[in-house]
Amino acid sequence: MLLNEKATLLVVDDTPENLMLISNLLKTHYRIKVANNGHNALKISSGEVQPDLILLDIMMPEIDGYEVCRRLKADPKTVDIPVIFLTAKNEGDDEALGFQLGAVDYITKPVSYPVLFARIKTHLAMKRVENFLRDQNAFLENEVRLRTHEIEDAQEITVLTLAALAETRDNDTGNHLFRTQHYVRILAEKLRNHPRFKNFLDKRNVIELLFKYAPLHDIGKVGIPDRILLKPGRFTSEEFEIMKTHTTLGRDAISRAEQQLGVENSFLKYAKEIAYSHQEKWDGSGYPQGLKGEDIPISARLMALADVYDALISRRVYKESMSHEQAVETIIEGQGSHFDPDIVEAFVELQHEFKLIANRFSDAG
Repeated sequence: MLLNEKATLLVVDDTPENLMLISNLLKTHYRIKVANNGHNALKISSGEVQPDLILLDIMMPEIDGYEVCRRLKADPKTVDIPVIFLTAKNEGDDEALGFQLGAVDYITKPVSYPVLFARIKTHLAMKRVENFLRDQNAFLENEVRLRTHEIEDAQEITVLTLAALAETRDNDTGNHLFRTQHYVRILAEKLRNHPRFKNFLDKRNVIELLFKYAPLHDIGKVGIPDRILLKPGRFTSEEFEIMKTHTTLGRDAISRAEQQLGVENSFLKYAKEIAYSHQEKWDGSGYPQGLKGEDIPISARLMALADVYDALISRRVYKESMSHEQAVETIIEGQGSHFDPDIVEAFVELQHEFKLIANRFSDAG
């Protein structure tokens, strides 16, 4: 799929009226193929010209949508085609099974068409980014004559694109990305000569790598269902357990990109640490592993404080914002329990700079 070329969507439904309705709605923006059963869907998907995305009904005779998705994800030729379930099945277990089988999204009928268009656009954009990462080796070989800073710019664009896609499904703003990456950098610079951190922070380009890839800390939220991610109130214990999986989902997404590259890349190493461990706490009460103290990667410890500070000073649909002064007090209260004590000490010394960054990238601006 070229950048300005219309994407091809495959709409799968055993009801002719549904096929006609969805096709007529989407045909202005996309090339449409249709299949009225699971067998035809599998045949079209594995053909010479594959669809860029599949909208898949679940309740169909002979082969239901779940089985179609299972077979698509088991076939190397079709495994990378994004599947969005479009179905009347609206129970939580149905949705969970859809994601377990490898779908990228789950939309229940009756369909909100602005939501449908937005989801399709988001997942096609994500597929473009994934294709870029998959082909990065060839890209670097072709572009080796370019100056080093041009390659670095391409990496930054890739990261910010991925992170921005996650932000489109969350209540946070894009400025959250910019604020937190600047907080991480000034903390790292402050601790560069600290005896406990210097061996790590003195490594070549490590601080710039932390700055560049801090925006990927919540990339795993792409995989959290909207009913949980966008919930305005407090989570139930079950919902919170699902929400906590965003750390693992984020690490796994980056790991898949690394596997597709065929090499272990240093910048992806730090990205994985940040995504997977930024919710760990110094006293071992965090998640997903319950790591404690020095077992938590330094990159994740820096990200944890930056992320919490920004969450405290930011207004969300479920809470009002704190003042900078209240946020500083809260961070200090978490010294030695939530946060590495020495990172809190550095934060206290840098609190004025934190406030300047917050104002510079304020949501109101």
